[in-house]
Amino acid sequence: MDSLDKLVQIIGRHTPRDGIQPTPIPGIALVRSATPTVPMPVVYEPTLCLIVQGRKQVTAGTTTYVYDAANYLIASVDVPVMGSVIEASEERPYLCLVVDLDMTVLSDLALRYPADDKDGAPAAGIQLGETTPELLDAAARLASLLDAPGDIAELAPLTVREILYRLLIGSGGAMVRQMVKADSRLSQIAKAIVWLRGHYAEACRIDDMADIAGMSRSTFHAHFKAVTAMSPLEFRTHLRLQEARRLMVADALDAAGAGYRVGYESPSQFSRDYVRMFGLPPARDASRLRGSAWAPGDKPDAIRESA
Repeated sequence: MDSLDKLVQIIGRHTPRDGIQPTPIPGIALVRSATPTVPMPVVYEPTLCLIVQGRKQVTAGTTTYVYDAANYLIASVDVPVMGSVIEASEERPYLCLVVDLDMTVLSDLALRYPADDKDGAPAAGIQLGETTPELLDAAARLASLLDAPGDIAELAPLTVREILYRLLIGSGGAMVRQMVKADSRLSQIAKAIVWLRGHYAEACRIDDMADIAGMSRSTFHAHFKAVTAMSPLEFRTHLRLQEARRLMVADALDAAGAGYRVGYESPSQFSRDYVRMFGLPPARDASRLRGSAWAPGDKPDAIRESA
């Protein structure tokens, strides 16, 4: 049995239902879906998404990524996206292993295995990379620890470290190095993104975000868009609308209340932006979602649905 088949069997055994399944291994989750899903808004945090069966599509701004067992997806910064499973069935469900990116371990690895990477334009915040046999082998050994919980404490950190090492030396290594390099353009943009995620409901000035990133206004705007595929204000709008949608569906707020909560002063502007992103007026969209199978993992605040 090869590593991919082993991963399919293990993940299938440990995901008895659709959705995101936490595991006893810190920073590791499993995802299953027996059917294709409609595009749902989520925010990706720094994460490795390793599909072992099925296919998924993710759109950030105007850029769309499609990946499967041949290619992994890695997110280096917090990015709001629309994600949907596009290939899945009861016989062959979508299965994915999600690994949080441990910045401490990555930093240590980057120091131990330096490279002559020049930090010009920042890498995109989401990239695809080739899923190599070595990466699959390490992932299979990590997943197999779910069948030997007594070994997790000792062996899981070593295997996660190996997975991160494979990312560092693989096709996406340049982006991974930028993540942990304090003075890289990617790290500077990441600081602004962290601030924006905590202040999206406020009136955010571009100059303030540029100061946080340590860049001029024009440089910041260009690099922010290179990383996220969105302008800073478009990014803020995505965060606002995702949270408003969650508030209406999960907390039963009305459209006016949800819009006001996320920073909109004009209900009409909120409605226009909402329709532009989700295709339906806020109240009608929320009613539709409340009447459908809105799984916990599909909520916009469910960061781990990044797979």
